[in-house]
Amino acid sequence: MAEKPDLQARVRRLEDRNEICELIARYGLVMDDRDIDGMPGLFTPDVTIRSVDGVMNARGLEAVIEQFKGRFEVLGPSHHFSHDKIIQFDTDDLAHGTVLSHAEMHRKGQPMLAAIRYSDVYRRHEGRWKFAERLLAFFYYVPTAEYLDALGPGLDKRMRAYDEARPADFPERLLTWRSYYGEPTSD
Repeated sequence: MAEKPDLQARVRRLEDRNEICELIARYGLVMDDRDIDGMPGLFTPDVTIRSVDGVMNARGLEAVIEQFKGRFEVLGPSHHFSHDKIIQFDTDDLAHGTVLSHAEMHRKGQPMLAAIRYSDVYRRHEGRWKFAERLLAFFYYVPTAEYLDALGPGLDKRMRAYDEARPADFPERLLTWRSYYGEPTSD
């Protein structure tokens, strides 16, 4: 029978989980407030920020900050909401997780909505939990006027933030989704 962690280790894990949840919340505030000076406190020096669609792909703190500055150039006000979080610890200083969220923003002159899944790697760096990796996947990214239309049956082109509508990152591309509906699961 496996030994239960001692009370001190259990409390430390709860504190770590709470710190990671606060990191996730701070990310939204830093992005929404355009707090460039706050960004280094979020990320490890070797951080990677990518999106499934390939639009975002930066490695290293300086490159990530420049990537966000470029995104801010086309955004007006924004508001990010993080909802459910699943965090799993790999070691005392390394964890990974999934964050379900959505954002409201003004992009290229129009109000937009996005539903986002973040796949994260968190690492303790200089005594604080930070993002080591963040991968963004979108269920939709649509002008508010097209929100109801974008969620209609059979409509997988829910990525409408760019010049041409394209398929969403999930759920249609997920292996579990494709398997359930009897679709080929190899790419």
